[in-house]
Amino acid sequence: MLRKIRIALAAFFFVGITLLFLGIGHGWFGWMAKLQFLPSALALNLVVVGVILLANFLFGRVYCSTICPMGVFQDLVIRLRRTVGQWQQDAQTRRLKRLKESGSAEKPQVKQYLKRFDYVPEHKWVRYGVLALSLVSIFASGQMLIALIAPYSAYGRVVRSLVGAASGSVALPLLITGLVTLVVIVCCAWFWGREYCNTICPVGTTLSLVSRFALFRPVIDADKCTKCGRCERGCKSACIDAKNHKIDYSRCVACFDCIDNCQQGGLKYRFVGLKGNGGKAAAPEAEKDGADTGRRAFLATTALVGTAIAAQAQHGQGGLADVLPKQNPERGTRLVPPGAGSVKSFYDHCTACQLCVTACPNHVLRPSSDLEHFLQPEMGYENGYCRPECHACSDICPAGAIRPLKPGQKQTIQIGFAHVNLELCLAAKGEASCGNCAYHCPSGAIRMVDFEGSSYKIPTVAETQCIGCGACENLCPSRPVSAITVRGNSVHHTNA
Repeated sequence: MLRKIRIALAAFFFVGITLLFLGIGHGWFGWMAKLQFLPSALALNLVVVGVILLANFLFGRVYCSTICPMGVFQDLVIRLRRTVGQWQQDAQTRRLKRLKESGSAEKPQVKQYLKRFDYVPEHKWVRYGVLALSLVSIFASGQMLIALIAPYSAYGRVVRSLVGAASGSVALPLLITGLVTLVVIVCCAWFWGREYCNTICPVGTTLSLVSRFALFRPVIDADKCTKCGRCERGCKSACIDAKNHKIDYSRCVACFDCIDNCQQGGLKYRFVGLKGNGGKAAAPEAEKDGADTGRRAFLATTALVGTAIAAQAQHGQGGLADVLPKQNPERGTRLVPPGAGSVKSFYDHCTACQLCVTACPNHVLRPSSDLEHFLQPEMGYENGYCRPECHACSDICPAGAIRPLKPGQKQTIQIGFAHVNLELCLAAKGEASCGNCAYHCPSGAIRMVDFEGSSYKIPTVAETQCIGCGACENLCPSRPVSAITVRGNSVHHTNA
């Protein structure tokens, strides 16, 4: 029953989060993104972080087996692996049966097509080394490592790269990184089960520091255990040592497969308290030593964790046909969405999960290809502009990189200001009586004024009134670079 409940919850979260990355159901499933551990930690959403840690302390790593989309995806790969292995074993059994019935002299060859899962000790140096590097990168604002290995961001990157490849509209860095991530995760899950979760994933390692002391755990009853090894062979986390009646609770993801696999009733999920053993068999000395080591690792790492946490629709508008595609101009300061507060705060919190890119209806956000902010979103107005009434990215961001905005608040936030290049402006050249930028400016910051006593007018910008939405830049008919472009503010201002 526990396994069925876990599978139902996992399916619910997996489908919901996948739909989010497909741009579907933000109003229905957006809350699921807020439950992801690392984005919540970066957003200092202490309520969510506390609930997840409490759930792991009570029941083990249920987060990894139900809420994390990358964890559920690996379970699907493992399930496919087992299905393929069963097909091959059944085919071999039928062949051997036919040979026996026919009396053939052919010597039957028994093949093991897929290597079974066996107990493997944890790779402590790798686990805690990667966790330490991840925490240092967060503390030092070097988000590239987190963007590459964090489970939620990695899954979002895979989904977006596959969808973009199918539609033919994906940035090459995102496509390459997404496909490489997909291949690595599938290979790890196929050959080694939950190895990614228990060796590379910083979230899994962080939660393991708590789950090793979980109050409810699967426990081996030595009196009923026949040491058949079914639980060990079926453990996707390779954390059950059936020979010594030992379970590594730091790597157990509370999938409950082992309980269903045991035909003797030798495995039970039950309350064990803080004593650590909980079974009838006496705990081996090695397990006691491991528990002491785990407590030291927990106390040593908790302080470091706490320190790191603290620290197309718009194409063709304007009535002019596209002659050349728009180019994103070079900006001295990057543009980041309203609600970010500042460029530094945005990139310090962003995990490059691609959810805001998916949610943006105006195609303003896209993954960056430069190494400093690799795959983190950047803004550009070639395909659309940041509509003042749109709050899609701030409503969906789970990491606190884009804070939620109140109705009407966005119209008062200046993320940048427009600047006119008269050398490119058609009106300044006397080639056209344009005024497109002034006509479409939602804040009224652009006016057309007389140009040097001539009969035509040119645009001028009231910089303190401009909010940097990019409507003028997007709708300017100048190609390939707009005559009016937005310069970003490193720190966002509030217009009175």
